[in-house]
Amino acid sequence: MRRQFSLVAVLSLALATTAACSSTDTAEPATSAATTVETPMEAASPDAMTEKDVVDTAVAAGDFTTLATALTAAGLVDTLKGEGPFTVFAPTDEAFAALPAGTLDALLADPTGDLTSILTYHVVPGKVMAADVLALDGQKVATVNGAEITVNVDGSTVSLTDAKGNTVNVTQTDIEASNGVIHVIDAVLMP
Repeated sequence: MRRQFSLVAVLSLALATTAACSSTDTAEPATSAATTVETPMEAASPDAMTEKDVVDTAVAAGDFTTLATALTAAGLVDTLKGEGPFTVFAPTDEAFAALPAGTLDALLADPTGDLTSILTYHVVPGKVMAADVLALDGQKVATVNGAEITVNVDGSTVSLTDAKGNTVNVTQTDIEASNGVIHVIDAVLMP
């Protein structure tokens, strides 16, 4: 369980900022695709993206400022800069902005509480590519924080259902990094 938590933390941090440490482990793939699944970010070539870890890749993408701030506040950056591999379901800045008023501020005020739990809920041990998701339709996948998400596949649309019954869509997939892969989601998953 402690090892799973470290992996989730590492993946979450990798999406945020910088540092260096490690934590490895592998588990079942869990994953994502998108409502009209798209492939890696077009801003950089695939080779350029894979030279960076998940944190640096997310920061370079430019749409994960809030995630980076949260990862830094929770002390997860070093973990996600670790060896991996990690699969990170990364909520965009827009996804964080859609949280109820005051929620993000409250989470950032107590980073070792619910914030860490939420961030590690967005990380799955191992490198799960979009092509691997089809076989996971309807299955529950363990996240680094120990809670599960359910993978739903409907044609080319992939969504994830969190522990509270909320469904989020995967909007971009297979953003490769040196220590894992990032899949972009349109809302924040709640354990």
